[in-house]
Amino acid sequence: MDNNLIITPETNLFDLLKEYPQLEDILIDSIPVFKKLTNPVLRKTIISVTNLRQAAEKGDIPLDKLINRLRFETGHDSPADIKGEKKSDGSPTWLDSSKIAGSLDARPIINSGGHPLDTVIRGVQAMKKGKIYELITPFLPVPLIDKVEAMGFESWSTQTGADLFKTYFISR
Repeated sequence: MDNNLIITPETNLFDLLKEYPQLEDILIDSIPVFKKLTNPVLRKTIISVTNLRQAAEKGDIPLDKLINRLRFETGHDSPADIKGEKKSDGSPTWLDSSKIAGSLDARPIINSGGHPLDTVIRGVQAMKKGKIYELITPFLPVPLIDKVEAMGFESWSTQTGADLFKTYFISR
C-alpha cells in the first residue's frame, strides 16, 4: 500500500486507520479511552468524527507527542531533504544564521489549537529576497511547508530535539 496520508493535528481517525490500520494498537496504548474502538458501533461513531487534536485532548496527552509517535511508527518522522548544494553539516548552502530576518515559535499556537499558516505566510511575504524566515514547531509541518513552497520559496527542515523542528524558508 502506498501511504500518502500526511499525519497532522486535523487528520481524522477514520482516514488514519484506513491508511495505517497498524496504528490502532498505538492509539489505544496512547489514549486508553480508545479501548472502546474494539466495539464496532462505537468504533464507527468515534473514529468518523474525531481528529488527532481532539484525540490528544481526550487522552490528556500532548498533541505533538501523539503526532510524532504516529509519524515514527509509519516511518514519516524525518524532515524532508532538499535539492541543491549542501554544507558539510547537511544544511543548504543558503542557510546562514546571519540572514535570518524573521522567526516564529509556533509551538504555543499549535498547542492551543490554532494554526500558524496565516502568520507564516505574512512573515515570508514580508521577507526581502535572500533573507531567511525561521519556523519552530513541535512536529514537521508538512502541509504548511508545501503551501509556502508553492508560493516560490525554498525550504529546509531539521529536527533539533525530540519534539522540536526548525524549518527555514528563503526567497531567491
